Amino acid sequence: MLRCCTVRCGIRDSASPRQRSFLLTSQWYPEIVIQMDRATKRMEPWKIAVIVVSVIVALALIIGLITYFLCHDQDRYYNASFLITSVNYDPQYERQTTEEFRHLSQEIETMLSAVFKGSFLSKRYIRSHVVSLSPEPGGVLANVVLVFKFASTDSEETSWGHINRVLHRRLQTSSTFLNVDQSTISLTELNKEKGDNLLNNCCGIRRQTFSFAGVERIIGGQRARDGEWPWQASIQLDGIHRCGASVISNMWLVTAAHCFRGLRNPRRWTASFGVLLRPPKQKKLVQRIIVHERYSDFVLDHEYDIALVELASAIEFTSDVHSVCLPEASHVFPENTSCFVTGWGALKNDGRSVNELRQAEVKIISTATCNRRQVYGGAISPGMLCAGYLEGQVDACQGDSGGPLVQANSRGIWYLVGIVSWGDECGKANKPGVYVRVTYYRNWINSKTGL
Repeated sequence: MLRCCTVRCGIRDSASPRQRSFLLTSQWYPEIVIQMDRATKRMEPWKIAVIVVSVIVALALIIGLITYFLCHDQDRYYNASFLITSVNYDPQYERQTTEEFRHLSQEIETMLSAVFKGSFLSKRYIRSHVVSLSPEPGGVLANVVLVFKFASTDSEETSWGHINRVLHRRLQTSSTFLNVDQSTISLTELNKEKGDNLLNNCCGIRRQTFSFAGVERIIGGQRARDGEWPWQASIQLDGIHRCGASVISNMWLVTAAHCFRGLRNPRRWTASFGVLLRPPKQKKLVQRIIVHERYSDFVLDHEYDIALVELASAIEFTSDVHSVCLPEASHVFPENTSCFVTGWGALKNDGRSVNELRQAEVKIISTATCNRRQVYGGAISPGMLCAGYLEGQVDACQGDSGGPLVQANSRGIWYLVGIVSWGDECGKANKPGVYVRVTYYRNWINSKTGL
């Protein structure tokens, strides 16, 4: 106590602030070291080990996070537009679902893929997607979303400059079919929100490539992942899943009429979206249910088994939830075409629905084959189609009704081929699934929704 008092008095009377710091350090340092040494000796070895390991882990996490944010690749979106002078505008280009739009868009996307994959940006290029084809004097104006992956350390100005330079140098010579007016090439960078919105508002698009390997079943199928089938919806009666449905716009779903047999009060119905029934990605109230006028609740012949659901508020389109494309009425899906059916239905006949969406690959079976005596004996009408396998095993089941049967075209755009309607049990030999043929009802859908 005396030493402390003496030191403090000496400092206060005669030392400057800098000298006080030095004197305190010189006077107290030996004692602090001694106290720390004693504390260390009292600490058990395992505690020291835990502290050391914790410090190392914390440093590793900090270094890892810094490295991730500095070096992690990020998707960047761009809007490219240019005039194609070798093609005359066709009114069929107004709708993305026409064969004319598909053909020209595929040519443009193939051209752009060749442009970037043949350049120093080949490892950065992800995809291109034509979002519109517009009439312009002298040809067709193409608007395309380009997606690249750049490191976060790459500046936006540099990335834009690289892409713009490649477009101007290589676009003219990359296609023998398409002539591009170089003076019309325009490139604009989009933020992630705008890029996502442009793509998500294109029907039938999936944002990533999925593998169909797996062992989980629908009936002989696999489990689905987020964003794999973004148009799949569940329609629920008093909060309980009853049927599947397909998103065809941000306000409309299409499903099977028999789902509403005797239960057409829209206030009892809701719709949910996402691969899980609980919890869903989004949930919406139902405003209106339109069952085909010629469908009968009392005659079980499965004809006109189609209904539309109008939602009370618009779906927010995301990469996980958006619309499938409706085919043109004239489109033909040939026999043996591979399709996918999805739903939360039972994994066996008379089983219970599941919480996680399932998928199964099936093939279209000709009506002639399906109407054979040993199959459905003439019960398949022009408004129906069969899909599955005559040997059985892979099929939709109870709870899948109303859900989508879809097929991808050559651009990788998915179209609604059928609506799960009926069948003789599930996965039974010579009893494939029977679906509403969407092309047969395409004009009816348009008359009710304007789509």
